[in-house]
Amino acid sequence: MPFKVLAINPGSTSTKIAVYEDGKAIFKDTLRHSAEELAPFKRITDQFDFRKQVIEDALAKGGINIKDLSAIIGRGGLFKPIPSGTYAVNQAMLDYIKAGTGGDHASNLGCLIADDLARDAGVRSYIVDPVVVDELNPLARYSGLPELPRVSIFHALNQKAVARRASKDLGKRYEELNLIVVHLGGGISVGIHEKGKVVDVNNALNGDGPFAPERAGSLPTGDLVKMCFSGKYTIDEMNKKLAGKGGCVSHLGTNDGREMEDKVKAGDAKTILIIQAMAYQNAKTIGEMATVVNGKVDAIVLTGSFAYFPEFVEWIKERVSWIAKVLVYPGEDEMTALAEAGMRILKGEEQAREYA
Repeated sequence: MPFKVLAINPGSTSTKIAVYEDGKAIFKDTLRHSAEELAPFKRITDQFDFRKQVIEDALAKGGINIKDLSAIIGRGGLFKPIPSGTYAVNQAMLDYIKAGTGGDHASNLGCLIADDLARDAGVRSYIVDPVVVDELNPLARYSGLPELPRVSIFHALNQKAVARRASKDLGKRYEELNLIVVHLGGGISVGIHEKGKVVDVNNALNGDGPFAPERAGSLPTGDLVKMCFSGKYTIDEMNKKLAGKGGCVSHLGTNDGREMEDKVKAGDAKTILIIQAMAYQNAKTIGEMATVVNGKVDAIVLTGSFAYFPEFVEWIKERVSWIAKVLVYPGEDEMTALAEAGMRILKGEEQAREYA
């Protein structure tokens, strides 16, 4: 009997779902959620019933019976730091997310919805490589203030999946290579994968690294402190400047890569300057990560939605191609990564980890 896996990937304004049968996608849908639909919910986890119902309706419309599923895999959320891997959803995980201890993020819904649907289906639920995967080396944790250690928050699911794909294309095992993987999306994460572990990476949510389409990235610290205490902004407004209204949104008023690409091609001087600056900062961060492995980099891997932006990619490549070969895998591989992890568990090729 073939294995069937449902993958669930909640985003801020959409929920991606897909059903895979023995590794092949047999159903896919992206469920869009309007601002009006989401407005009544104070916290993202309050959207649980709404999003679960939307998923159930879409599956029924697509002719998918959840009783035929072998497992349900959700995108992981803001848990406490954990090693990379596939985790069985358990009560400790659910309690942590419901308490909101780690923060409010759409991915938190992944384990909640997967668990509830799995109970209805009579199968197990899992999460894979959440954004809080932590494999940092000890030196990477230090900042200049002991009260502010550096933390690992990045696009772990896509980075790990694309790193394995690149390793396969290079004819070697992931655990044999040193790769710099750059996820270019609304947020940007630049991670150094040393022999299968992400030993250093920028905080892609609200911390440091290159500015991104909607993230501010590293900022002049003294000026940031002055802005915070200027009396002009609330703490919520400042947090929005760091994540949501920073980066290209603050400079250009948009986070839409296609819009920016069109303006670059049309010769819009301001857009060209900002996109070149973003590429410049990405290249600098790639150079920093190369030092972690003493320059012994097997490949630089560019992925995410902005890897479709040819001028942006080229501006990065021309600054870093001397370090190592640059491989480009546009888009995200997250749905496939979720399904493949579920298949590995079902086939006994991997043991599910326990969250505690």
